[in-house]
Amino acid sequence: MTQTRPIRRRRIGHSDTWVGELSFGAAGIGNLFTPVTNQEADEALAAAWESGIRSFDTAPHYGLGLSERRLGAALRDRPRQEYTVSTKVGRVLEPLADAVGDDLANGFAVPATHRRVWDFSAEGVRRSLEASLERLGLDHVDTVYLHDPDQHTEQALTEAYPALERLRTEGLVKAIGIGMNQTAVPTHFIRETDIDVVLLAGRYSLIDQSGLADLLPEAHRRGTSVVVGGVFNSGLLASPSPGITYDYAPVPEGLLRHALRLQELCERHGVPLRAAAARFPLGHPAVAAVLIGLRSGEQVLDAVEQFRRPVPDALWHELRTAGLLEAGVPVPG
Repeated sequence: MTQTRPIRRRRIGHSDTWVGELSFGAAGIGNLFTPVTNQEADEALAAAWESGIRSFDTAPHYGLGLSERRLGAALRDRPRQEYTVSTKVGRVLEPLADAVGDDLANGFAVPATHRRVWDFSAEGVRRSLEASLERLGLDHVDTVYLHDPDQHTEQALTEAYPALERLRTEGLVKAIGIGMNQTAVPTHFIRETDIDVVLLAGRYSLIDQSGLADLLPEAHRRGTSVVVGGVFNSGLLASPSPGITYDYAPVPEGLLRHALRLQELCERHGVPLRAAAARFPLGHPAVAAVLIGLRSGEQVLDAVEQFRRPVPDALWHELRTAGLLEAGVPVPG
């Protein structure tokens, strides 16, 4: 395979690290919903590297550490300065003495060897990060996100965030962020802390622009970067059809009709819906990257191809004219 040019890099907030505009989401190689073999994971990560992807996002939650181990093994012989890795804190993995069954209740097709314990204490953050570094085989990570502190906002703000600042001073972390699928708590963190980045899942896509109400304007004002995940809203904007999911639940009929209309107009301009969905978030000046979950070499190649595909201005104009995008929603130039 011939290596293509690297994906464009963007600086994260006011930090001294960066993220690629198209980043590899590694939940899939942690066996999200269905098993992925070691060979399939290796092929996906090799295809990503050869295709120019240089930023990778993982978490202890993803397959009870499996995603981190696989990612670390794949990157071990790569030049460290040429890639960035983000992971997350908030769930500490504790081994189970009598492990039985699987972890599918939590979404991952792996043996239930550990249990997740919510912990946004300073000690928990340090324990979590040190364990992640061991699984990744790294001496530091570029970005650490507070992972889904919906029910733990106060502790995340008063204990976890200051702990990450100390870890940054120690050189174990370069940028600090928060990752959630809602906007209220991350917006609060943007206002109350000096976080560098927000990983926003599903709330800024072609079919859901709720992030424009509060988070994105505030991030732009403060110079906080936003990485947008869930650009396909768990499948709907990749392949809208009856039975597809929207935010991991059966899609409501009205949203399916909306997505099918989006697809119709995209195809009229010779653009696959998933290509427009992948490019759309980068039209906002606060957005530094889109994060796409990938689990096979085939998916990687398709994602890169669609991401690099030109999207004509006429398509964005027609989406606005048809009422599928509000007039003030920014689009890629």
